[in-house]
Amino acid sequence: MYQPRRAARSEFVPIRLHRYHVHVWGNPAASQPPLVLMHGWMDVGASYQFMVDALSDDFLADRLIIAPDWRGFGRTTGPACDHYSFADYLGDLEYLLDHYAGERPVDLVGHSMGGNAVMLYSGTRAARIRRLINLEGFGMPATRASQAPGRYARWIDEIKTLHSGGYALKTYADADGVADRLMKTNRRLLRNKALWLARQWAESRQDADGQTRWHVLGDAAHRVINPQLYRVDEVLALLAHITAPMLMVEAADDSLSGWWEGKFTLDEFHERLQAVPNVRRLVLPDCGHMLHHDQPERLALELEAFLQS
Repeated sequence: MYQPRRAARSEFVPIRLHRYHVHVWGNPAASQPPLVLMHGWMDVGASYQFMVDALSDDFLADRLIIAPDWRGFGRTTGPACDHYSFADYLGDLEYLLDHYAGERPVDLVGHSMGGNAVMLYSGTRAARIRRLINLEGFGMPATRASQAPGRYARWIDEIKTLHSGGYALKTYADADGVADRLMKTNRRLLRNKALWLARQWAESRQDADGQTRWHVLGDAAHRVINPQLYRVDEVLALLAHITAPMLMVEAADDSLSGWWEGKFTLDEFHERLQAVPNVRRLVLPDCGHMLHHDQPERLALELEAFLQS
């Protein structure tokens, strides 16, 4: 099994009625801006471990790094709910930065869903961000007002499906089964890393029938659709308010086309990205959507170069 070079410390922070679990590396009294790593959908903060291990000793010597588990993921706990609002991620991030950075600007990184969240947050609280890095966070297809009736109806239907048990997450007999699942999703993921990730991404619990199974650390309510339409005009307005230099990192594999099957393309995303005043694009070779798992060393080099430029 993979052995972390730099083991994270676990901290728990009260954030908006939630008890946020935060992975912490480095020096809390560091003079350099804190590096904040936000994970993607159905993932956990520990997902960044391989990239953190690949960072240089000089970089980490004077740096605090945090990687929280978003609400409804990992070991962050809070009130039971049957759906999640994207705006809450921005509110939670505000309180996390208050706790770990105070008035200091931070270097902010987000992957996938987390990449979308940090982009919107950076357009809302521009002065709090020194550097911004988006890893494969593309946003959503454009919507039209005429879709609203169907969207709200689908949201209600999905809530009812959730409460009837229709969205229950799959469980596994053992950690090896979880690792197999991770490797099936990401064909480049090495087994030693998958075995380690499996124990961060899931935990062993006894079910009501007395059997012990491995459960993914994610709330099934995340599968319920957001009732609000995705307004590209609002997104573009937020992107235009980003003042921090931004690095957009994309994988060589075009995951976007596979997800949306022509409804939303990389070219369309790149058009939106032009709204950001100061942005540079980078494509990492030989990697897919989980690029921080596939190419942690290369990503760490690029991250350090950008943050120290």
